[in-house]
Amino acid sequence: MHIILTGATGLVGSGVLDAMIKYERITKISVLSRKPVPMADAAKDPRINVIIHKDFEQYDTSVLEKLKDAHGCVWALGISQSKVSKEEYIKITKDYTLAAARAFSTLSAGEDQPFRFVYVSGEGATQEPGHFTATFARTKGETEVALAEMSNELRTMRAYSVRLGGVDASQHDAIKEYIPDPGAMYRAMGNTLYPVLRSLMPLTLAPTDITGDCLCRMAMGELDDKLEGPGASKTGLSWTLNNKAMRRVAGR
Repeated sequence: MHIILTGATGLVGSGVLDAMIKYERITKISVLSRKPVPMADAAKDPRINVIIHKDFEQYDTSVLEKLKDAHGCVWALGISQSKVSKEEYIKITKDYTLAAARAFSTLSAGEDQPFRFVYVSGEGATQEPGHFTATFARTKGETEVALAEMSNELRTMRAYSVRLGGVDASQHDAIKEYIPDPGAMYRAMGNTLYPVLRSLMPLTLAPTDITGDCLCRMAMGELDDKLEGPGASKTGLSWTLNNKAMRRVAGR
């Protein structure tokens, strides 16, 4: 089985890459990245093919040929709203995602073998924004809606939007040396708030080992029969899951 991954140098993507490496059923891992991926290099796994890709709004024939026969994708590419302008955030969060989903849908073998596109959304995203809704919540929600509409239109793709909560790599030693520095504020939160949440409200967190495994298996089509339930909603051919639903589906 051939699976695509983006955002492999980030926190969530590192967790997903670790999970993909551990799955023997995955025979090929195509990593789309603007730059080399140290974790992929260190793995020395012949199944991993890092494709240096500069423009995430364009996928020409040569790129799609390298992705030929892919069954699914975990789209973990993203950036904090605080690090870029509003326009750039929308471009990275929404435009890049939709361009890739449409391009990758052509990799499907047909409606009976749909391409599975797993989108890393975030808790707080809303598909019903109000006047004062934050850019983050509005843009993520708009992307979820657009993916669902695309799935229903094309029929050769299934979209899964997963609204992750607090992403926590504290227990995931395999990726610690590869994840980026989140900054002082997030480090402080990880050192003070996350221990409390782990004890009192564990289902609000998204541990990278659990999350990576769940998103990976979702892209492989292994979890479709587990999606229905609390925290998950279906729109046509697509699903949206909150963090608690992700943990429920993961069984952890």
